[in-house]
Amino acid sequence: MIEKTSLCRLPAEWEPQSAVQLTFPHKDTDWAEILPEVMPCFVKIAQTISQYQPVLILSPEVDETRSLLEVDNNSNFHLVKSASNDTWARDHGGITIEENGKAVILDFVFNGWGLKFPSDKDNLLTRHLYEKGVFNAELRHGGIVLEGGALESDGQGTLLTTSECLLSPNRNPHLSKGEIEAYLIHCFGLKQVLWLNHGYLAGDDTDSHIDTLARFCAADTIAYVKCSDPSDEHYDALQKMEAELSQFKTLTGTPYRLVPLPWPKACFDEAGNRLPSTYANFLIINGAVLVPTYDVPQDEEALHIFKALFPDREIIGIDCRPLILQHGSLHCVTMQYPANVVNLV
Repeated sequence: MIEKTSLCRLPAEWEPQSAVQLTFPHKDTDWAEILPEVMPCFVKIAQTISQYQPVLILSPEVDETRSLLEVDNNSNFHLVKSASNDTWARDHGGITIEENGKAVILDFVFNGWGLKFPSDKDNLLTRHLYEKGVFNAELRHGGIVLEGGALESDGQGTLLTTSECLLSPNRNPHLSKGEIEAYLIHCFGLKQVLWLNHGYLAGDDTDSHIDTLARFCAADTIAYVKCSDPSDEHYDALQKMEAELSQFKTLTGTPYRLVPLPWPKACFDEAGNRLPSTYANFLIINGAVLVPTYDVPQDEEALHIFKALFPDREIIGIDCRPLILQHGSLHCVTMQYPANVVNLV
């Protein structure tokens, strides 16, 4: 537990990073039937990130994974043999805070998004990495059920999240909204928590993770998904979410600059189920932003918007159509660690 006298901060994603974690799919995950389709997507994400910074890759089959990645002695890849249930590193990965100027990794409980899916192996992965000497930081138990995809930080004391996720009865039923907020404020050194009560994506298993809906791009800027089609099932909820966002204020008391992201043409699986495609699931890394694309007409517009949002970073589109077949996207399969946190020596 964090000491009451400590000064804590939850860094923003755009701050310098030491590595990004990916937990690779394998034959014992839900990807088993479509491994040939999804594996190139994971490889593409890893190879792209490696051009800018180290990549921490967890896999039960490190030799096979190393071969797929075409690892050489000068690469930025660091592979760790690890058993896993699934691949969603954003939610089973450690969450790094800064406490009195030093990094601390918080290992929260991951219970398969409210007991929906097996998570016994995934819940042990952060501890496993720590015991392997991967982290150049103290590891501490987070104390509650919490996933990284539920948190958006501006690095200055503001947290953006959703009530649908954090108040799920299968996560922390013993805590009220006020108690959860107080815990987050204490844990992350927050000055304000902004709760979205509306917004969802069909096909999403996470109970409306914030990283599928609205994201900080700077301390005063939020990019969010916007649906302008009244006939779409998302229209009402996302219109209400937009209204909520317009009422939020920065720590200086000014409204946020809100940047709407395109609404991608609906994607479906072979059974006709709608898939959760969203441009909000982008990943910021050192010198670049990786943007999920879905082979739809709106991809080009989305990339153009991100170029304006991040003029000092390269904007790279990654085809994530295979990822949404298991109801997640690019940000969901990655977890960044701030500078000097991951020890790859």
